Amino acid sequence: MAQTVFAPWDDPNEKPLIQFKNVTKRFGEFIAIDDLTQDIYSKEFFALLGPSGCGKTTMMRILAGFETPTEGQILISGQDMSHVPPNKRAVNMMFQSYALFPHLSVWDNIAFGLKREGKDKDTIAARVEEMLRLTRLDRFAKRKPHQISGGQRQRVALARSLAKAPKLLLLDEPLGALDKKLRQDTQFELMDIQEKTGTTFVIVTHDQEEAMTVASRVAVMDEGKIVQVATPDEIYEAPNSIYVADFIGDVNLIEGRAEARMSPATPRDQIEPTTTPDPEGAPPPPAKPDAPQPNAYGEWLQNTLLFPFLGKRAPNPKELPAPSETKPTPALQSPVKTGGIALHWADGHPPIVVANGDPQLAGAAVTLALRPEKLNIAKNKPDTPNALPGTVIDIGYLGNLSTYHVQLDNGPMVKVQVTNVRRIARRDITWEDAVWVSFSETSGVVLKG
Repeated sequence: MAQTVFAPWDDPNEKPLIQFKNVTKRFGEFIAIDDLTQDIYSKEFFALLGPSGCGKTTMMRILAGFETPTEGQILISGQDMSHVPPNKRAVNMMFQSYALFPHLSVWDNIAFGLKREGKDKDTIAARVEEMLRLTRLDRFAKRKPHQISGGQRQRVALARSLAKAPKLLLLDEPLGALDKKLRQDTQFELMDIQEKTGTTFVIVTHDQEEAMTVASRVAVMDEGKIVQVATPDEIYEAPNSIYVADFIGDVNLIEGRAEARMSPATPRDQIEPTTTPDPEGAPPPPAKPDAPQPNAYGEWLQNTLLFPFLGKRAPNPKELPAPSETKPTPALQSPVKTGGIALHWADGHPPIVVANGDPQLAGAAVTLALRPEKLNIAKNKPDTPNALPGTVIDIGYLGNLSTYHVQLDNGPMVKVQVTNVRRIARRDITWEDAVWVSFSETSGVVLKG
């Protein structure tokens, strides 16, 4: 049975849980959110990603009810939130500082919101125990926040936020206070808890790796606008702008001028023959004067020994077909499929072949975005359409991979990442070496501007 892919945003019949409709938020003359329209769906883990001051936290505070839009509407489950106070919304928010009560135990911190709602003791006890099991805090129920680790405090804050079973949980830089190793482990815990509860999570972060790990979709923001919304793999592999390509992960940007390449060649089976075949029953053509003829010994072998097996020898020996009938003409032989664009990037160097580039960009200034792991490095020039000469300037060893900084001849500095598949990497390339950086004709993404 095929597994169903979770993608409600691709279903026109699916109704969004959250709707931003032309929302603008001004603080005096400063525009924090600029005419923003976006849908977020139920059970989605939605990440708002961007640099400081891009508007992602303001967008979250508007969702929580702590800020009011200057213009536009926000709907949750179809209800306009304009006049609904924060405590009346089916929304909880988990802050970066966790905001735990230091004088209360873990159990009482989780129960706090339920007690404020006036729930009975049995309901509170059952819900708190459920949250403790979900976040694996059973053994720490009686401890105070200062008696547990940072990662455990993060889980207490998460359990308290989920205890009231909100439709929507907002997480503002929830893992920022954790060290890298603990943060990576907690990211997968967050994903697991979100999947088990079915709660819609909206997370604000400036950590690209965190957003790419946990989110079903990522919204990249800049100056109060959402620049691109897509799944993590689409954001990484198919950015829609230089800003997104440069903001998400490492990237090499090579600028140049686009030139349209030839349209794809006509398949050989569609090429009409230049000669008309002989009609059936026509006599064979006469032998050419220079055609090879059998000698007397060959005739004797044929007529005496081989006749029972091969039959009578044809009067004219068979000729090999013409070369044009057995292999394509030179015009049809090409190591790279025609089409796409050629990128003229540096004087004295052949253009870069980009088979997936849009020929309509011909004549325009474009930028080719290449991820470092899609590049190869070698001392000898490889037999590939795109091979750029350069010099190794720096090398970084990161354990699982090595990063080479290569200064291209008459071009920019590029990064090449090579996976260290062996336990002890034998480096045949070192500083100041002349090298060739190569990549396939479909490795990059052509971006305008």
